[in-house]
Amino acid sequence: MYLVIDTSTRHGAVGLWRDGALAQRLTWASPHNHTSELMPAVEAVLGAAGAAPSDIRGIAVAHGPGGFSALRAGLGVAKGLAFALSVPAVGVSTLEATAYPHRDAGYPVCAVIEAGRELVAWARFASTDGGWARRKPDRVTPLDRLLAAAGRHTLFCGEGAVVHADALREAMGRRAHFAADDAPADRLAGVAELGARLLDRGEGTSPGDVQPHYGRPPTITRAKPPKAPRKGPGARTRQER
Repeated sequence: MYLVIDTSTRHGAVGLWRDGALAQRLTWASPHNHTSELMPAVEAVLGAAGAAPSDIRGIAVAHGPGGFSALRAGLGVAKGLAFALSVPAVGVSTLEATAYPHRDAGYPVCAVIEAGRELVAWARFASTDGGWARRKPDRVTPLDRLLAAAGRHTLFCGEGAVVHADALREAMGRRAHFAADDAPADRLAGVAELGARLLDRGEGTSPGDVQPHYGRPPTITRAKPPKAPRKGPGARTRQER
């Protein structure tokens, strides 16, 4: 049994992969960074499955792109549990996990999620005779870069595709297609299936090797300079006291 965690965006999800399918799943929308929701959710899916933490044989976690605090919450729990249970862990691209459930759409699939600061994270994938292949690497760009790269018929999926559907339709017309069923649970299913494949092949790593892929530098607010000491007849110095 594998534990599956996705906290890439404000929509979080956890599940248990057992016997080739998601046996349990739980999703939620967090106003913050999933810290308060995640461990109770893990305990809930284990309880619903009648399982204990000791039944977990590996952990798959979405490693981004995504929100900085959100990703850190999921990765922190995944790595902490993997260390405590002495089980392997694998990271899965959030964008690939978003696209994978739509692999049979008949078109190339472009996964899009919001990346903050008027940016979007996106990547292209396609089904091939040999299975599933990445066509474009994970990118974080302004929306107009995605629109400029849009060409042939493409199925768009992910939270960003919903937000920017009008712009995509305007740029591509009938060449833009959208996933009919595109819920956070679908992305969790992608993390589960892709992660389980790696774990089944023995490609899990030490938890310390699973790192976040933010896609862009963090937003850092520069500290304000200290105020200059007040001058004038009303000012006092330490020597005057």
